Order: sequence, then C-alpha cells, then structure tokens
Amino acid sequence: MKNIFFLFCFLLYCDIAFAQTGTARGVVYDENMEPAIGASIIVKNSNFYAVSDLNGMFIIPNMPFGDYILEVSYIGYATQFIDLNIATKNLDLIRINLEQVATQLDDVRINIERQEKKNDVSMSVVKLTSKTINQLPSIGGEPDVAQFLQILPGVVFTGDQGGQLYIRGGAPIHNKVLLDGMTIYNPFHSIGFFSVFDTDLIKKADVYTGGFSAEYGGRISSIMDIQTRDGNKKKISSKFSANTFASKLLFEGPIFKQKDQNRGASSFIFSGKTSYLNKTSQYLYSYVDSMGLPYGFSDFYGKLSFFSPNGSKVNIYGFGFNDNVNYVDLTEMGWLTYGFGTNVLLIPSSAKMLVEGKMSYSKYDVFQEDFEQPRNTSSIGGYNIGLDFSYFVSQEHKFKYGAEILGYSTALEFRNSMGTVINPSDHYDVFAAYLDYKYNNRRFIFNPGLRIQSYTSIGEFSVEPRLGIKYNLNENLRIKSSFGMFSQNLLSTSSERDVINLFSGFLSSPPSLPESFKDNVVDSYLQKAKHYIVGVEYEYNEYIDVNIEGYIKDFSQLISENKNRLFEDNVDSSDQPDYLKKAFIVERGIASGFDILLKYLSDRLSIWSVYSFGIIERSDEIQTYYPHYDRRHNFNFLCSYFFGEKRDLEFSVRWNYGSGFPFTKTEGYYENLNMSNGVNTDFNTENGVLGIIYSDLASGRLPDYHRLDVSLKKTHHFNPFTLEWSCGVTNLYDRENIFYYNRISTERVNQLPILPSLGLKLIF
Repeated sequence: MKNIFFLFCFLLYCDIAFAQTGTARGVVYDENMEPAIGASIIVKNSNFYAVSDLNGMFIIPNMPFGDYILEVSYIGYATQFIDLNIATKNLDLIRINLEQVATQLDDVRINIERQEKKNDVSMSVVKLTSKTINQLPSIGGEPDVAQFLQILPGVVFTGDQGGQLYIRGGAPIHNKVLLDGMTIYNPFHSIGFFSVFDTDLIKKADVYTGGFSAEYGGRISSIMDIQTRDGNKKKISSKFSANTFASKLLFEGPIFKQKDQNRGASSFIFSGKTSYLNKTSQYLYSYVDSMGLPYGFSDFYGKLSFFSPNGSKVNIYGFGFNDNVNYVDLTEMGWLTYGFGTNVLLIPSSAKMLVEGKMSYSKYDVFQEDFEQPRNTSSIGGYNIGLDFSYFVSQEHKFKYGAEILGYSTALEFRNSMGTVINPSDHYDVFAAYLDYKYNNRRFIFNPGLRIQSYTSIGEFSVEPRLGIKYNLNENLRIKSSFGMFSQNLLSTSSERDVINLFSGFLSSPPSLPESFKDNVVDSYLQKAKHYIVGVEYEYNEYIDVNIEGYIKDFSQLISENKNRLFEDNVDSSDQPDYLKKAFIVERGIASGFDILLKYLSDRLSIWSVYSFGIIERSDEIQTYYPHYDRRHNFNFLCSYFFGEKRDLEFSVRWNYGSGFPFTKTEGYYENLNMSNGVNTDFNTENGVLGIIYSDLASGRLPDYHRLDVSLKKTHHFNPFTLEWSCGVTNLYDRENIFYYNRISTERVNQLPILPSLGLKLIF
C-alpha cells in the first residue's frame, strides 16, 4: 500500500511539473476505417514522436504550448501533414484518415517492424499479421496461422497428424493462447495444417517464445496473443472460399452507417469455416487411405464493435470451435470449445492515460475412446476479468499496470498406463496484479516489471520479476537481453514421453504427488521456470534483417504423469518409494539453444530463413532423459515472389528440415502372464499376452524429417468483385516421414504423403 501511495505521488508530481504542456492524442485509420497499427507520427522540428498501437491510438505527452506540424506516414498510404496548436492541457482527439496511393514498398523506405524494434525490447517475439501469414504456401488452398507458427524460431512441430507445437523446451500445456483476451485451450485441429483461427480475421498475432513481460502470466514457456480486426465500417463486404479440404465464409459491414465524424460508428464481422476432408479424401486422396482421412472440424467467430467520437470503443464477441477424428476400429477423439466476452477501450479526460477492460468466459470439453475401451473425458471452463491502465508520464517514461481475476473449473476421468482411474474435479481462482515500466531515450530501453499471482485453491503465492533491456549501438545494430520468473498450476494428463498424444486432459492440481524430489521436500504444486535470454539485431541494408538469440529455460519444477509407476498407491505398497506409486511425478528440465532468423523483404520478394539449435533434458527421480520433442536441428526456408506489373501472381515455397526425435528402442519380447490368482496360477494352461522389453528411455533417434510445399496464387480484379485461385502441393517429393511405429506388429506408419490441392476465393 505504501508503494502504491509513492507511485501516485510521483505521477501527480509529474502532472504538476509539466503543467504548461499539453498532450496530443489521436487515432489513425486506414481506408476501411480499420485502426492502422504502427503508423509513424513525427512532430517536425522536434524530438517528439509516436507509433500508433493496436487500436490505432497514439499519445504524445508534455508538448510545450505552441504550434506544431505532425507528419503521419504509413506503408502504402499518402503521407499527411497536420497543423496542431497546443494551447491547453488536454486536446480533443485527432482523427486521421489515411488515403491509399499507388506507391509501393520500393518507394517507401519506412519499415514498421523496424521502427517498433527501435522503441521496444522485442525479445523473443515475432509479430505476425494476416498479410505475413498469407505469404505461406497455401496448404489445402488456405494459408493458416498454424502453418506459419511452424517456421518460427524455437518452435518444434511433431507431425501432420495429431501434431503439437513445442516452444523452446516447453510442452503444449506450458503455452498460453489468447484470442481477444479469451483463453483458447486447444488452438489446433487434429490435422496439423489448420488452427481454429481464420487468417482473414487476424489483425495481429504476437508470439512470445520466452521472456515475456509482466503483462502476461499463468504459463511458464510461451504466449500467443491474437487480436481480431473490427468489421468494415464503410460498406457491406464478404469473402467466400472453397478448396479440397474445407470452405469458408466471411461477412462484415456497418451496423448503421456513420453520417459524420462527430458521431459514433459500429460494425460487425462473422466468420465460419467447415471441413469435409473426411469425404473428399475418399476420392482425391484414396491412395492415403481407402476409408479417407478421418478428420473433420468447424469453426465460427462473430464480433460486434461500437465506437464513440472520442476514440473509445466496445467489442462484443463469441466463438465456437469443434474437431473430430475417427480412426475406425482404433480410436475416436473429439472436442468442443466455445466462449464469449467483451473488451473496452476508454480514453478518459486525462489525456495521458488509456484504460482497457476485458471480461470473458470460455469452455473446453474433450473425449477419447479407444476401440472397445472405456472413454477418457476432460472438461475445463473459466472466466477472466481484467483492467489495464497505460500512463504516459513523458516521452521517455511509460507505466502500464493492471489486475486480473481468473476462475476455473476442471473435471477429469482418465485411465493411466496402469488402468487406474484418475477422476478429480476442482475449482480454483487466481488473483494477479502487475506493474510494467518502460524507459526509452531512443538509444537505451529499460523495461522492468513485476507480476504477483495468488493461487487461492492451493494457498500459494508467486512473486515474478521480469526485466528487458535493449541498447541501440547505432541506427542498424542493437543488443538486448531479458530475464523472467514464471509459474502455473494447470496440468495436463499427456505424457511428454509419448510422440503422439491425441487426448490431453486438464486438471488444476495433482491428486497424487511425491513428498520429495531428489531428497528435497516438495512443498509446492506449482510448475515453475526461469528464462535467461540474450540477443542481437542487425539491419544489413534496406531489405535484410538478422536476429540472433540464445536462451536458457530452467524449468525448476515440472509435474507430469508418472511413467515409472509400478504399484498402486495403497496400504499394500506403503513401503515403496513415492516415485514408484504416485499418479504424478515431479521433474526438472533444462532447455538451452539459439535461434537465427534472417529476413529479406522487398516489394516483390519475401524470404524467411530460420535455423534453431536446441538441447532439452528432463530429470525425474530415476533418470535423466531427452523428451520426445528434443529436436536438435530445425531449419525452415520460406520464399514468396510476386510476378507481373500488377503483382497479381504469387509463387510460394517452403522447405522444412528437422533432425530425428528421440524414442525408446525395443530390446525384446516375452510372455506376460496374468498373475491375478497368485501362486494358484496354472502355468501349464494359462496363456499370457505379448510383453515388451524396452531399452533405456529415449536411447534411440527416429529418422530425419523434411518436407517441401509449394503453391501458386493468381488474383483477378473484376468490378465490383475479386477472384483469387490457388493451387498447391504439400510434400512435393513425397517424403516418407515417420508418424509412429507399432511395436507389436513391427509396422511403420508414415506422415501424410504428397497432397495436391486447389482453391478458389471470391471477394465482393
């Protein structure tokens, strides 16, 4: 309380000290009245500047009274010069409507991403837009964020079917995915080409592979924060696309038309997509499986937006996603997730502050049923309420602080490898508060933060300091580093020793955990990690950017399903050590490595070249081993080129190489007799089942993985609509990448073979 009082006094002092100054604030819109992210606002003949944020907002505080000229520039739009008179402390909001021009990127040497890097630490983050994602080869005729995530530095993908993303040593449960502030518990469909997100809806996707700021919490590895755009405020428009995998409809427009700029506006946007791959694949891809590829899904998202004349706005949104995979006579798995929420942007009369509020609820239900086996089920649902304040003290100093309340309910019915039923249910609340401060004098950026998390259900309190630093050595070369402590209490039933996990159940605290780990008392149910990251950014010329980062993630406590379990946790095994009878086990992990990202960007040619090296170790009470996603070498090359005077023909190619995953070898087989009758078992008549003798855990390596995808996209403009067709080939040279190996039948099953596709999109 004392610290909060001092902070209030400091902010009040700053307001008084700059009493003879005013604050310029405004919103920048593109031609569709969509907020322009990253527009550059420079006050001519001064050191004042700003960059518009996610909402198109900019604030320039503490400008001495006088007359100024604002220079507003944005790629593909005409530069505007706006006269500004500062005569009062708080000015009315400036609305800037950009006008498109024919000027292309080669005539405009303003790189939004570069400007942002010079003003933020930008450690271990890749910022994507729908335009960036659309440069990827169109698998199934439709680019998708799931495909683009696979080429990012530090990201390991385990396969085309039922694959998961592992980010710099963290498991999927350690990654948090947010959609407009709502938690998405499963963002990827069972066929690994597609996510639940419509690329045409995405305004911005920030992927933090580590070292994220105090604004984010509740996960120990990574954050993916996706923001959707608002609907078109000027006219009704729509997009319809269909391809060999799925079809999609997007519909948007104003709820009521804005008559003048002094009145509010409103808009809506709706997107729906559905897959019919399980039907078309019987005819188009019968060489894969005569029964067809067993995948089906559908995704729906809707949003209403309301805007006031002063720049404040309210969004109301909802979604529903589902997925089903059915391997006949083997297993069936399906899930359904839905949610709704609202977020609010308020611009109070105190012009130096922005207030953002959010409130949402989301639910996820999943089941898996193996052939003639009991069904596993899991459910998680919860709400979150948050309030964030951004305070611009001066050109160099900015505070962001806020609080969040989260409540979750989990239910699980799961049978582990011994057939023991684990069926806990729980409800818990998390209270969090954070303070993030940034000092930026355009050469040195200092960004400390502190997050506090209170896990009420388990009575634990976590203090998590964060720090980011960047130094601009010159206009083109920057060094940076970050440190952070992180915690979470959400667990998964998936064993990180298995290559394929179709079913992943959720629980908030383990029902059975050893009392000690390596002679140290286990006094916490939390999973914890520390991140240490250093890096360098270099801009070689106008087109080439290089980013190199080295990292260590120290997972000081991990909790996972106990694969070492030999005994039931009951009175009969009271003399056995906990790590041989508890349902869950404590582990420790270390992930270290480095990533190199080289990008080339011009008006026609775009290239991403990514190399990642990593070593991941996990230690339990018995052994140190490499988890199944320990891919030492990972290389991605993505190239997109536009042909023709109008740049309406695009060719894209992507090649991925990954060294082999660890696996546990089979040393032999034996007859495993049922000894349920003890000494009365008749060995002469009793038939056993085939037992497997395993070698040391993760002692072998699978073959290397590599795949080539290509696509060609052509755009035709017919007034009043646009037609776009695309064709592509996935796994062009039909590489046989291993999916899994059946130890009993000694049968190898491969990933998907060569898959051609054709797609059409109509925009009107």
